[in-house]
Amino acid sequence: MNIVSLLSERRVLPEMWARTLDEVLAEMVGHLVSTGDLAELSHAPVLEALSAREERVSTGIGHGVAIPHCYSETLSDPVALLGRSRNGIEFNACDNALVHFVVLLVVPENQPNSHLQTLSAIARLFSQHAVREKMTLATTGIDLLRGLEKCELELD
Repeated sequence: MNIVSLLSERRVLPEMWARTLDEVLAEMVGHLVSTGDLAELSHAPVLEALSAREERVSTGIGHGVAIPHCYSETLSDPVALLGRSRNGIEFNACDNALVHFVVLLVVPENQPNSHLQTLSAIARLFSQHAVREKMTLATTGIDLLRGLEKCELELD
């Protein structure tokens, strides 16, 4: 599964206000709830699951990218949100670099294989310097989405 198929213009935050890991998770989950992509009753459990995951081991994969993820029993389809922070966020990433791109992924509990495949696809895509550079230069959410789509097509 590719990441662009899980995104839409409303699932892209081109300028996140968050400055800390906890604020990022709260901003992103709150956004998904406000757009109706995540049920209000899922807000607290998803936020808790994401925080617990980060406490175990950081999802900061390096090169300024993090992929916080968790399962939800209330979803029937995976939900993703791409966020960008121009200032960068301390995410305890494996390379100790600030995170500028966050791809939040919430998947149904009964779909662990698609979860792993999607995480792998996101990591592979964002490991490319050209992809991160294109995402840095984008000015709007739709530019981020189109740029990501083009990069995915080039890698396939």
